[in-house]
Amino acid sequence: MRLWGGRFKDAPAADLRAYLDSFAFDVRLARHDVVGSIAHARMLAQQGILTTEEGRAIEDGLRRILAELDAGKPSFPADSEDVHTAVEARLKELIGDVAGKLHTARSRNDQVATDLRLWLKDEIRVHDAGLHNLQGALLHQAAAHVETVLPGYTHLQRAQPVVLAHHLLAYFWMLHRDRDRLRDCLRRTDVSPLGACALAGTGFPINPQAVAEELGFASAAPNSMDAVADRDFAVEFLAAASLVMVHLSRLAEEIILWNSSEFGFVELDDAYTTGSSIMPQKKNPDVAELTRGKAGRVFGHLMALLTTLKGTPLTYNKDLQEDKEALFDASDTLRGAVPAMEGIIRTARFQAALMTRAAEDPFVAATDVADFLARQGVPFRQAHALVGAMVRACVESGRALRDLSLEELRSFWPGFPPDYRVPTAQECAAARTSHGGTAPSRVREQLELARSLWQQLTPQASE
Repeated sequence: MRLWGGRFKDAPAADLRAYLDSFAFDVRLARHDVVGSIAHARMLAQQGILTTEEGRAIEDGLRRILAELDAGKPSFPADSEDVHTAVEARLKELIGDVAGKLHTARSRNDQVATDLRLWLKDEIRVHDAGLHNLQGALLHQAAAHVETVLPGYTHLQRAQPVVLAHHLLAYFWMLHRDRDRLRDCLRRTDVSPLGACALAGTGFPINPQAVAEELGFASAAPNSMDAVADRDFAVEFLAAASLVMVHLSRLAEEIILWNSSEFGFVELDDAYTTGSSIMPQKKNPDVAELTRGKAGRVFGHLMALLTTLKGTPLTYNKDLQEDKEALFDASDTLRGAVPAMEGIIRTARFQAALMTRAAEDPFVAATDVADFLARQGVPFRQAHALVGAMVRACVESGRALRDLSLEELRSFWPGFPPDYRVPTAQECAAARTSHGGTAPSRVREQLELARSLWQQLTPQASE
């Protein structure tokens, strides 16, 4: 069964069926297609376009299909062109020819756009909940490590001491922005295209606003051409998903580095690692590595859809069939990656002693020494050069800054007071009391703010 063909003498070439048809992948929209069809049928009956009996028969048949889907036993023809054809074919099997009246005042163009928006609204809520859980794991670990000092890095070189809670909370704020973007995308996805028909609307006295309200949409699309051609919401989701994957990949990379023997900052739980087929001693961070690797496929889907859309004139073109696999795979990737990283963080055992030892780098307090000189009135640029000379002398003699005697310090700048000593890593971190700084006192404030926002921004239930 196809929903078209009257003007064609011949059927499509058999060897093109797999190329043209979309049922193999858009069948996952079946539930949303049925739900949208129920709302459409009700509206047709309410508006007198269908009789009450016709509307009731169609709705009863659609609810039987819905029950089959909920039971995991759909009865769709395997050779269906797309999910819409499959649903209508099954409906005809159940209720007869009256099923053909369901498509009154509707096109597959507005139908698929509606299905996709309904599906994506549900997916966004799933991802919001997953990111909320990952934020919770970060908050839990941060609360336990407000005093744990480790090296902060620039250029992957030890730079200045920070506390672990501060480092973990940086990812909390990344995810906070991700959730904000997804919720903003949800707002623009929350528009019903039903009623646009193929592109120009219809002469039937339909009520798109009533359908939109029944389906849980915030509004009905104001322009029928834009309604069927718009895939901005899909691009927005892929862009937001890409940034989620950027952040997960960065977190995964840090976990991979920290888990290495060279760092030793974290021990990963057995449940989130794998072994080697040849080296018995190996415990590999494969979950984090796979998350890092999967980021690229989401980025690719974003670029692919942008490229598809840039050359399509108004309104619907077959090119738009390419939106679904991109969206489906990107969303599936997030469904795997976000819980995986939440599990890694939740079960991670951070090695505070090794972190603190690494933070006591021979030159990690260099900036603090320069800051001390600046407080004494030395121009910072001059102070920077003086401390740089101290570091060079220490490198040449194989010593740390703290090993320099008062006499040696005064050889670089005579104003060092008799009681001066190079600060420890903990003291360096504690000195960073500026807004958003790494001082434990400031991090505790940040932690409370983050926890408050996390508790307020609870996940939205799926409709």
